[in-house]
Amino acid sequence: MTHRLAGEEDIPTLVALYDAAAHWMQGRGIDQWKPGEKGAEHFRGRIASDEVWIAYDGEAVTGAYEVWWADEPAWGEQPPVAGYVHRLMTRRGAPAGTGRAMLARAERRIAAAGRGRCRLDCVSTNPRLREYYEAAGYTVVGELPGKVAADGSTYGVLLLEKDLREPRPSDA
Repeated sequence: MTHRLAGEEDIPTLVALYDAAAHWMQGRGIDQWKPGEKGAEHFRGRIASDEVWIAYDGEAVTGAYEVWWADEPAWGEQPPVAGYVHRLMTRRGAPAGTGRAMLARAERRIAAAGRGRCRLDCVSTNPRLREYYEAAGYTVVGELPGKVAADGSTYGVLLLEKDLREPRPSDA
C-alpha cells in the first residue's frame, strides 16, 4: 500500500469515501457518520490546515485519513506532544487490514514529526470501534460527554491515546 498527501483534485474521492462509509454505518445501525455531513468544504479546509492522506493498493484508492496537529474541540488546548487521527476511511471491499495499515502509517507520520503520542476519539455509542482501537494499542484516557458537532448538536466521545515512544512487537 502506498500513501500520498491529498490535493484539491482528490476532494471528490474523499467525499465519496466518507459518504460510502457513512452509508455502511447506517446500514448496520451504527449512529456515527451521516451521508453528506462532510462535503468538499470540510476536506478543502483539512487539506489547507492539516494533512489528509490517501492510500492506494496499486492504482486503486483503498482509503484515506486525516492527521491533525491540534484538536481543541475534543482534547482542549494541549502542548504539541501528539498528532490526532480523524476520519479513518476504507473503501468497501478494500483488502483486509487496510484500516490498520493506514492507522499504522498515520502513527509513523506523527512519530516522524517528533510527537510521541497518537490521539483519536470515537463516539461513545460504538463499542466495536472502541474494541478496534484498543486492539491496535490505544487506551481510553477520558470521555467528553458533550462534544459539539458542526450542526450544534452534542454527542459523547471516548478519548483514546497510544504512546508512540515505546517499541512494539508489531513494529519489528
